[in-house]
Amino acid sequence: MKTNNPIIRHVFTSDPTLIEHDGVVYLYTGHDECPVEREEYIMTNWLCFSSRDLVNWVEHPSPLAAKDYTWASGDAFASKIIYYNNLFYFFTAVSHKTIPGKAIGIAVSERPTGPFFDAKGAALITGDMLPVEAGEKANLDPSVIIDDDGRAFIFWGNGRCLYSQLSEDLLELKGEIKQISLPEFNEGSHVYKRNGNYYLMYGYGTPERVAYAMSESIYGPWKFMGLVNELAGNCETNRPATLDISEKSYFFYHNGGLKDGGSHRRSVCMDYLHYNNDGTIKKVMMTSEGIEPVSI
Repeated sequence: MKTNNPIIRHVFTSDPTLIEHDGVVYLYTGHDECPVEREEYIMTNWLCFSSRDLVNWVEHPSPLAAKDYTWASGDAFASKIIYYNNLFYFFTAVSHKTIPGKAIGIAVSERPTGPFFDAKGAALITGDMLPVEAGEKANLDPSVIIDDDGRAFIFWGNGRCLYSQLSEDLLELKGEIKQISLPEFNEGSHVYKRNGNYYLMYGYGTPERVAYAMSESIYGPWKFMGLVNELAGNCETNRPATLDISEKSYFFYHNGGLKDGGSHRRSVCMDYLHYNNDGTIKKVMMTSEGIEPVSI
């Protein structure tokens, strides 16, 4: 039996985000660099891989490092990729040099493999912009959705789920920052729309499983629907991503399944994602064999 999980096996990867473009799927991940003799998060850049069948992946040069933002100190956290107005926008969480706490930046490229460049020369979201007092990690794990009417929204957070509308060029917050009340919300927001339903997945509790909520509107109310998957092996965190290709749905996550792996040396995996007739999600069966090759 062939083992396809984790899908990247020569380097530690985390926090997947991905996009399909011109018949190719591009996967962007965090890069866990912590040596085996230590246990702490050490991440300074992001990695990029591409595939034409979701099983065989080609590595590309790192598309972005945290210090490519002149205002960032060098720590790299979860990201989100979108394609909008013929450009690729890469929303990334980093540590700010001068404003306390984490911040969210935007990098842009004309090519999916980059290189990406700072789109505005400053952070999109910083700790001093939040409407309520929050912790040092409040601005983590951005997720961006372009709604059917062209409006863009960003969701993010650690300890509490925040969201706001974005300007038409995606470079500013257009609306006020609001909070969504979700059970056991820790981090790892992933928002998307499918068949008229809005979905908000997130890291649930500690250690993190993945749970989700559904809504008929991007503004809510959001109804908690339960768990998407249980604890991923040998890892205390998770950050989900999803993809619909060739009439099938796929669930991306990370675990600590590689040799010397763990919470600080994670690895991206993928398995099938199934929906019920009413749009609710069936719990994901995490496997070592992964999926069969796909014709994209």
